[in-house]
Parts: sequence; structure tokens; C-alpha cells
Amino acid sequence: MILDKLITNGFDKKEAQVYITILELGEGTIAEITKKSLIKRSTVYEMIELLKKRGIISQSRRKKRPVFLAENPKKLLELLEEEKRGLEEIMPELLSITNLIDKKPKIRYFEGKEAYKEVFNDVLKYPGVEMLGTFNEKFWDYEGFFTDYFMPERQEKKIWARILFRNNPVLRDVAEELGAYFSQTKLVPSEKFNIQIEMVVYGYNKVGFVSYNEEMAIIIESQKIHDTQKGFFETIWDLLPEKNNGPAGISS
Repeated sequence: MILDKLITNGFDKKEAQVYITILELGEGTIAEITKKSLIKRSTVYEMIELLKKRGIISQSRRKKRPVFLAENPKKLLELLEEEKRGLEEIMPELLSITNLIDKKPKIRYFEGKEAYKEVFNDVLKYPGVEMLGTFNEKFWDYEGFFTDYFMPERQEKKIWARILFRNNPVLRDVAEELGAYFSQTKLVPSEKFNIQIEMVVYGYNKVGFVSYNEEMAIIIESQKIHDTQKGFFETIWDLLPEKNNGPAGISS
């Protein structure tokens, strides 16, 4: 129902009723709008002022009497786009305010064979925001999910990925294949880099952990944990040569 949709998108119920009434009339006086909407006259005046402030109702005159006209409904979409752009502009400031608040991390825990999907589907909610990951051999057992769905979706959403693997023959091949999916990979030449639980640093303040053997996954929402894990990742990344995801020139 149109009325319900408008209410869902930020309209007051009576405001939405008056707006729809004016759309149906094409143009109308206060008396005509009051009669058709079945809303009392004083409330119609109030709702019209709100609609005028939104920029979706304009005022004209008919035989010296004020009449009110609805703008093209497409104006609603334009206004939503303007609001979205405005929010995007102030998002860094809003996030900086949030970062000043010392609060407990929000933790979500998932179990089951497909628990890992909770983490990677959450990554896709942040278009244009880089993902950092430390992966092991086990994730390639779920190649279908990653190559058929996750990586193409990630590429479509322009989520650049930097991934660390332990240097071994299996992961060298995987690293080379991932290069086609909006990714950069580096191999860590150390047996000590034995990743049993995968880590993904993503979004603005999230870290995901995946254990395929234990069939569980965790998403932690915390700016401090996010920044700390990102710092560990960046330190290792910077210590490695710029191009080391091919077999040549790599020490194991």
C-alpha cells in the first residue's frame, strides 16, 4: 500500500495522507484537500507546511485563492539521493565521534558448516571498503562459494582485498588464481605462520574469525580490535617484498 510505503520512508501518517490526496487532486484548495482526506482543516495546514519544507508541494493561486500542487513524485528520489550524499559527507565525523566512546565490543557467534558465510556475506555490506585477510589452505575446500559467488560479488562492489598466505605449493597456486579477483596477495616465508583460524579485517570497525574444522565463525564489532588487528596485518605486509606471490624468488 502506498501509504504504508511512505510511512516506512519517513512520512508521518497524516502527512502521507495529505500528500497522496494532493497527488490525486492534481491541485487543491485547503477546503478540497480537507474534504477528500477527511483530516481536520488545522492539521491539513500543518501537514502542507511540512510538505512544502520537503520541497514536494508548491503553492499557486486560483481565482485569488491559494491552491497547492504536488511536485513530480520523482522529486522524492532526488531528495533521498541528496540526503544520502549529505550523510556520506559527514560519515567520517560521525565515526570519529563514535570512536571516542569507550564501549564493549559487539560479538556475534555462529555455528554450523556454513558459519563462514556469515563473515563473508557481512564483508559484502561495505562496498568500496578494503578487506584484509589471513587465509589457510582449508578455505579452498569451499572454492565454489568463493569463486562462484563471493569473489565476483566483492569485485562488483569494488572491495579491494589484500591477503596473506603461508608460503607453500598449495597456497602459491591459490594466490596466483586470486590475482584475477581484485586482490593482491603476499606469501609469508615462515613455518611459524601457521594459520589455523582465518582472520578478516573489514568494514569500518569489524573483524571476522573463521574456523572451518570447528565449524564456527565470529564477528567482532570494535574499533579498537579492528585497528589493532589491522596494525598487525600492515606490519607483516610491509616487511614482505612488493611482488612475491609467484614461485620465483621466494624462500620457503
